[in-house]
Amino acid sequence: MAEILAPMSGNIWKVLVKPGDTVAEDDELIVMEAMKMEIPVVAPEGGVVGKIHVQEGDPVEADTLLVTLT
Repeated sequence: MAEILAPMSGNIWKVLVKPGDTVAEDDELIVMEAMKMEIPVVAPEGGVVGKIHVQEGDPVEADTLLVTLT
């Protein structure tokens, strides 16, 4: 099980996966917007998306839980 956290404060611009999706290491899961830049959030390991804890448009702080992989 892996918990993917926000690398910095910003906004959730796009959620690219849904619960039940199988992902590989380095697959993009979420795209954040911070300081007018797109920041991809990638899977640190392969697994299945268990839960997405944010929605598009949500503001998040650094280290906010974004996605849980099982």
